[in-house]
Amino acid sequence: MTAADPITRLRAAANGGAPSSDFDLNPEFRPANRTLRPAAVLVAFQQAAEGPRLVLTKRASGLKHHPGQIAFPGGKLDPGDADAVDAALREAEEEVALPRHIVEVLGTMPAHETITGFNVTPVLGWIRDTFEPIPETGEVDEVFTVPFAHIADPANFMVESRFFRGTRRRFYVVPYGPYYIWGATARMLRALAEDLSR
Repeated sequence: MTAADPITRLRAAANGGAPSSDFDLNPEFRPANRTLRPAAVLVAFQQAAEGPRLVLTKRASGLKHHPGQIAFPGGKLDPGDADAVDAALREAEEEVALPRHIVEVLGTMPAHETITGFNVTPVLGWIRDTFEPIPETGEVDEVFTVPFAHIADPANFMVESRFFRGTRRRFYVVPYGPYYIWGATARMLRALAEDLSR
């Protein structure tokens, strides 16, 4: 697979599909009439010797929300952000030291509603140059990459469940090696895999 192949596929997947949600597998638990806060994440890929790879983070274990979970670089929109793309690039620069000027924005995916009340815009990006990831102290424990081929194949996604506040909730997972990718991150990747397969 050449570098142009995934870029072409990602461009085609951008701006398509349907919105997703943490409640897709559990619609009965979706709260009614709540106000969602805008957020954005950077779904960034880079070329490696063995093929393109997705950049992900492992959140710091001491965080109050989602400690130790696998996530994209990203966060809520700040007043100074021009839009979701600007927010995603800013957060990636802060969390993993990814210079925004080497990221080619390929488009955005439909918004994803999280259980924590955020309306997240996934921004698809291609990293045009090499960079040395530097995890943000206190926010990120680790920066790692996953092969494009792994997350682009819907067959690698599974549905698992666990009890949460006395009820069983179902969610997507797409494990890779020692990394248990689940929840909102896995659901957004599942949506991307579906769009890439069309």
